[in-house]
Amino acid sequence: MATKGPSAGFSLKDQLFNRDRVEYLANQFRSADDDFDDKGFIRDVMDSLVELELKQRIVHIAGSLEKYLADDYATAAKQITAALPPPLDPNRTDDDFGDFIFAALGEFVVRNGTAKKHLKLSLRTLKALTQRFSMEDAIRTFIDQHPEVTLAELQKWSNDKNYHVRRLVSEGTRPLLPWSRRLSIDPTTPIPFLDTLHADRARYVTRSVANHLNDISKSQPDVVLETLRRWKNLDRQDAQELQWINRHALRTLVKQGHPGALRFLGFNPQPKIEVSEFQLTPPVVSPGQAIELCFTVTADRSEALIVDYVIEFVKANGTRSPKVHKIKQLRLGAGESCVVRKRHLLRAAATTFRLYPGTHHVTLQINGKPQGTRSFELIGIET
Repeated sequence: MATKGPSAGFSLKDQLFNRDRVEYLANQFRSADDDFDDKGFIRDVMDSLVELELKQRIVHIAGSLEKYLADDYATAAKQITAALPPPLDPNRTDDDFGDFIFAALGEFVVRNGTAKKHLKLSLRTLKALTQRFSMEDAIRTFIDQHPEVTLAELQKWSNDKNYHVRRLVSEGTRPLLPWSRRLSIDPTTPIPFLDTLHADRARYVTRSVANHLNDISKSQPDVVLETLRRWKNLDRQDAQELQWINRHALRTLVKQGHPGALRFLGFNPQPKIEVSEFQLTPPVVSPGQAIELCFTVTADRSEALIVDYVIEFVKANGTRSPKVHKIKQLRLGAGESCVVRKRHLLRAAATTFRLYPGTHHVTLQINGKPQGTRSFELIGIET
């Protein structure tokens, strides 16, 4: 997991897990229990926190907390819930992520509460925690170790009054959840949960549902398309929101030019178009500079078009890795033309990948079909 940009100096791990947040967590426990040794806890955590990466910091804080909470797990779980601040605002419907420091409390539950005798208490504790910060990573351990009981509880949570709890049902069961372990259950097992959650009124929930289906689409595209058709027939979600879910759930298949996904969204996988005057400038660039695509697309008949471009980035070993980028969607009448321009900045300090020198290929893609390739040379990089 990349957490720092080499030029900007930004560190996600330092922003989310630092002395200020550790002191905040210690104060929460101290406020709930006068016997809690907040100073000792802070000292133990900060002794090695700065040396650790993001997920290691979560584990380290949880491990340190074990020294300061009760040895009896049931008592420690009560100490955790007593120390929690009020739940996140229930009147919001999106973009309320909570405080990452509480991820360490979920890790504490995973480290200490997976025994069968603790299962119901642990699930109740995670339900309380997820209303302060998503327990999507922590819940996965319980799904793997106690699938029947945990999935039955998640089915109940899919109708919970708190949208953070409802979102956890989808996000916690995603097959390809970023930064998290893969689940042992079949990827299609949670679809009955999604059948309920797709009709949710909170975008925070429906975004997770769409991302969940997008995960499944990478291995079972037909299942995803059948599910979306069924939801359309159920007519339980606002039409505009359901259309948003459709587009977001099928985004990987669209980039791959999957005919069924394109047809479902109203795009012809074999568009009758002509692309001309495709230019890529400049031919030689350095990191921090931009390339620009320019081309004309003409439709022989009325067409709805999804216009993308694929950059084959050179990797450290000299091979290339393709990445699809969006340009626009447009609709052309028969005989109508459109000039399209797109500028792409080659970031010198991206946090998720490195640029390497060499010849990079750029392929124009419309409705999933390649429409020509141009190349540029990336120079000025120390290797």
